[in-house]
Amino acid sequence: MFAEERQQKIAELVAGTGRVSVTMLAERFRITTETVRRDLAALETTGTVRRVHGGAVAADRFSTTEESIIERTIQRPDQKMRIAQAALALIPQGTSGSILLDAGSTTEALADLLSRRAAVEPSAGGSGAELVVITHAVPIAAKLSSAPGIALQILGGRVRGLTQAAVGQSTVEAAQRMRPDIAFIGTNGIHPTFGLSTPDPEEAAVKAAFVHSARRIVVLADSSKLDAETLVQFASLKDLDTLITDSEPSPELAAALTEAGVDVVIA
Repeated sequence: MFAEERQQKIAELVAGTGRVSVTMLAERFRITTETVRRDLAALETTGTVRRVHGGAVAADRFSTTEESIIERTIQRPDQKMRIAQAALALIPQGTSGSILLDAGSTTEALADLLSRRAAVEPSAGGSGAELVVITHAVPIAAKLSSAPGIALQILGGRVRGLTQAAVGQSTVEAAQRMRPDIAFIGTNGIHPTFGLSTPDPEEAAVKAAFVHSARRIVVLADSSKLDAETLVQFASLKDLDTLITDSEPSPELAAALTEAGVDVVIA
């Protein structure tokens, strides 16, 4: 394969997945890591990719890049639905308990599934048992506000228009007073050394409070978030119990998750 053809295929991979690693490209194209680095350097020169430690990302992918919740909802819907279905299986049917749903398009898909299940499943033996759902996300609250068998609790604060989620000190303090059984957390990036991150400091503060409040932490992240770093870290890999994603993590991330004791579920 000519270098130009290989570089075009690398550019297509970056455009499709958001990030590639040097080792993955070397294995895929059966070339040396030195050749991969030369290819990435050539692509960076043309503005096609941006090199980062261990690989490359799309040229427009910066640490502060953040799409709106509306834009994210229509991206990778099949993968997010598979992740949401795997997450739903962790919530027992017809029993009481408490969960926390972080803001995000994948957690919103989980809220959709939870609402549909609540509409068709029988009540918990007529005992009045309800599942307590805590959230700071306006779209998630709207989906669950009238769902039978669900007791919705909304954490208040200033609502960010971009994510439609409450943020600020009052949100953080409210989260710190909670101790839900499971927190389903979204993230903009999950990285072997940097951990979980998001572009906005206020969002990061709320997510950090969620992570430290819940008994069990389950991260929902499609493969475009794997190996990615954004501006503000809010958790380390050791803070997590489970990662649900749609494809196998890179060898580097997989090793870090294993070392941290994180269960990985491929949906």
